[in-house]
Amino acid sequence: MGSKIAYYLFIYPISKLPYPLLYGLSNFLFFLIYRLIGYRKAVVLGNIKQSFPEKSDEEHEKIMKDFYRHFCDFILESIKSFTLSKEEALKRFKLLNPEVVDKIYDEGRDIIFTGGHYNNWEILAISIGMQMKTLPFGIYKPLSNKFFDQIVRASRERYRLKLCPVKEVKKMITTDFGEPKGTIFAVDQSPSNPEKSYWTTFLNQETAMLYGAEKYAKELNLPVVFCRIDKVKRGYYTGTMQVVCDDPSKTSYGEITQLCNIEVEKQIQEDPQYWLWSHKRWKHKRPEGAILHERID
Repeated sequence: MGSKIAYYLFIYPISKLPYPLLYGLSNFLFFLIYRLIGYRKAVVLGNIKQSFPEKSDEEHEKIMKDFYRHFCDFILESIKSFTLSKEEALKRFKLLNPEVVDKIYDEGRDIIFTGGHYNNWEILAISIGMQMKTLPFGIYKPLSNKFFDQIVRASRERYRLKLCPVKEVKKMITTDFGEPKGTIFAVDQSPSNPEKSYWTTFLNQETAMLYGAEKYAKELNLPVVFCRIDKVKRGYYTGTMQVVCDDPSKTSYGEITQLCNIEVEKQIQEDPQYWLWSHKRWKHKRPEGAILHERID
């Protein structure tokens, strides 16, 4: 009951706000969590310093401040997505080169999509299915709160995207849905088991990487496409599709995993404020005996 009250009393009304008021609220949220509360500041600043040791303290502080401004926008834009119209979604996110994936669709092949927690990945998830032929599937972890799980799922799936619980990925990815599909993998999350992870260097640090995208790409020999998200201006984004690997059967172990994460790293180095620095990306230390693979670049 409390979840329904919270949704209809706070979240739903916020989602109906026009964008100027939404960003006014974002400005207030920035003051609240950055100035007053200092939400995860130690984690954010520590991650930034370790990733950019060559930068000055002033530069680290600026990246952190700019991150929190974007992070607050992202929170409010994500709430807005609950009631975002089809027209507004297409206006706010534009896929610049759908022909890249439409060609693969026309060949009758499924796709492994990869991306990172960079810019606004929620607007991509909502809008992408309307701008390409391939049927997109997003992997998600069901929420423990059943009411919010239903709300989130209904919101994300209303414009053609399908959601697949993380425990059902293998079944979904091997199922024929009557048309080519694309499974979206976030490659920059911290794996739950560091001993079964692929270890290499990312942002100047020893990093455990998820291997799932490469695993399925190689098992099924599916092309791997990286989804790059760029921020045009406040509230407006573009997506660019880049074929990372067309024939996984010819790649070496870890090559696809590294190539995808290198694309994430490039964006972070270009505009670091748009990555999710509040995530504890480096909470694991490399276990004794685990191989640290050399970077392929």
